[in-house]
Order: sequence, then structure tokens, then C-alpha cells
Amino acid sequence: MDADLEREFSDFIAARSHALFRTALALTGHRQQAEDLLQTVLTKGARHWGRIRTGNPEAYLRTALYRQQTSWWRSLRRGREVSAEQLPEVATTADATATVDLNLALRQALAQLAPKHRAVLVLRYFEDRPDSEIAEILGCTQSTVRSQAARALARLRELCPRLDILATKEAADR
Repeated sequence: MDADLEREFSDFIAARSHALFRTALALTGHRQQAEDLLQTVLTKGARHWGRIRTGNPEAYLRTALYRQQTSWWRSLRRGREVSAEQLPEVATTADATATVDLNLALRQALAQLAPKHRAVLVLRYFEDRPDSEIAEILGCTQSTVRSQAARALARLRELCPRLDILATKEAADR
């Protein structure tokens, strides 16, 4: 890569890496894995910068994030270990930390979803993208996006029953 392309790539990364990292974090659920995912994708993006810079490089790199995460998931078949300094404590009673408990339960449930289901939920609810754009990014039809979202939400409700309780409570409060 020549000096001009390298500078242009560095400027792009300085401007957009935070947004790309948030997407990677939403996809992986773990900071270290998100950093690895983003680094892998940016390394590949740097090699092809001369070609991808003329289009929409951020969309290209986001698509690469989704596809790389799916590729990793397929190769590892969920055999990943996540290292932590301390084991998490298990809550014994419900208290004022119910929101934190719900967030942890939701995070665990999201980690158990298939990568495509997780990608559809991230694109739809985290990035607020329309079904047409999600279909383009994931290389499928809009009806597939809708069915994958419905299946993902159903699976999420199975894995985290507290979400149904919360949704029922919020509907009653309205």
C-alpha cells in the first residue's frame, strides 16, 4: 500500500473504528473477542483498501464483521472459553440489582443464539437497519430476515424467560 492509501486508511479507521468496535462487541458479547474480530477484519480491509475505498468502506467492513464472526463460530462450534479474573457470583435473592441480573441473563441468552440469529437481531435492534439492508448485508432475502428475527426472538424468550415477564409488566404499566 502506498503512503497516500495508508494515510487514507488510517484516517478512516481513526474516524470509524469506535462504531465498528461497538458492532463487533454486539456480535461477540465479549470485549476481547470483539477486539480480535475487529483486528482481523481491519487487517483484511487494509489489504483491499484500494478497491473498497471507492464504494462504501464502512458497509463493506461491517459485512466482513458479520461474516467473520459466523466463520469463527462455525469453525469452533461454540467450544470457546472465556477467561475471567473471578468467577461470577450467583444471585440468591431478587433485590435492587434486578436490572443488572436481567442484563446478564440477556447477555448469556444472546451468546447462545446462532450467529445468523444474533446478527439479524444486532442489525435490526442495535443498529436499527431496515430488513432490505439487513438482507443485503447477510446475503439473503427480506423474508428470510423476518423469519430469522422471529425465530431468534422466540429462542431468546426460551433462553431468558424473564424477558416475557418484563414485557408483560411494561405492557401493564402503559
